Amino acid sequence: MRPGTIGRGLGLATALAALITGLSMAPASAGRAAPDPGAAAPAARAAAPAAFTHPGVLVSRPQLDFVRAKVQAGAQPWKSAFDQMMASKYASLTRTAKPRAVVECGSYSNPNYGCTDEREDAIAAYTLSLAWYLTQDSRYATKAIGIMDAWSAVIKDHTNSNAPLQTGWAGSSWPRAAEIIKYTYSGWPNAGRFSTMLRDVYLPKVINGSNSNGNWELSMTEAAIGISVFLEDRTSYDKAVSKFRGRVPAYIYLTSDGALPKTAPGSGLDTRDKIINYWQGQSTFMDGLSQETCRDLTHTGYGLSAISHIAETSRIQGQDLYPEIAERLRQALGLHAKYQLGTAVPSSLCGGSLKDNLGPVTEVGFNALHNRMGIAMTNTQALTEQRRPAGTDNLFVAWETLTHADNPS
Repeated sequence: MRPGTIGRGLGLATALAALITGLSMAPASAGRAAPDPGAAAPAARAAAPAAFTHPGVLVSRPQLDFVRAKVQAGAQPWKSAFDQMMASKYASLTRTAKPRAVVECGSYSNPNYGCTDEREDAIAAYTLSLAWYLTQDSRYATKAIGIMDAWSAVIKDHTNSNAPLQTGWAGSSWPRAAEIIKYTYSGWPNAGRFSTMLRDVYLPKVINGSNSNGNWELSMTEAAIGISVFLEDRTSYDKAVSKFRGRVPAYIYLTSDGALPKTAPGSGLDTRDKIINYWQGQSTFMDGLSQETCRDLTHTGYGLSAISHIAETSRIQGQDLYPEIAERLRQALGLHAKYQLGTAVPSSLCGGSLKDNLGPVTEVGFNALHNRMGIAMTNTQALTEQRRPAGTDNLFVAWETLTHADNPS
């Protein structure tokens, strides 16, 4: 958003409305973007529910019950997705947690002192919690608790340049696991200590967001929202949703945005050159283009996945964010799916070449937009069904064909 343009010819009510909804005016000229003072945040709107729903981070009890019934019936694609999950290293009952007091992660996890261990232990805790609920075998709950207890007894901090992102990735998986265990399994004596860990070690690192590449802030915001649900922290939940509302329009472009993409509050992107540089040198914009498309599809997938996860959690909590971001998410999933399916990339898009792969990130958004909201998504549907069952990216995405394929709840 470029709030410097608001106030010239707008009444106070209109200006406030524009701030609240994250709308921005068109750039002042083709060569100069409207000013971004770099300090303003979107006006706050209450988003936290009066009473939180549990389990309610990415998956709800009705969703889990739907999956359990499908798996028990041997129905596809859930049975093959379940078998894939149970055969993975993350579902192992012999896993040994590897907690550290300080997890140090540099750029691209170099150095890697506990980075992979933490992320994978968090995914394992979530995997085991799903295994517990779907099988009702208490060994899986016990193992998930053991992993969460091991980390909550030890970890104190994340350090080095990738600390915010690392905290976001691990902090997205931990509350998913904790929600399932705390609210569907009796017997977690150290649940309070785990809450303290999330409140003291994770939340402060992610709650204020980031002006780095958009996937950073989106992953951090996902962690902040999930942690806020588990802690029943309405203030943090509202702050995280405000970050989300400012970031999503700055991450996915629509032609209705004008000649240039929107900018996130506080980004400092106040000229055309700065914006184009931030968008990886791309100067031709099209519906669904992401801020990182021309970087690579892997990082783009991180951003789109986090957007879907946040919206899914908000829907479970009764404050549905999907309607606000549906068109952007639809366009982004569709654009990238088209090229993943083999359509030739035009020279106007990233010089005619796209790098890497989206990853297993389309199920949640596709289910929400297509199956629940009735939006046609031909390319996204084709890619999603082609790649089932979706596995894990080993960072913060896991088993989403199992949890969200055609899930009506």
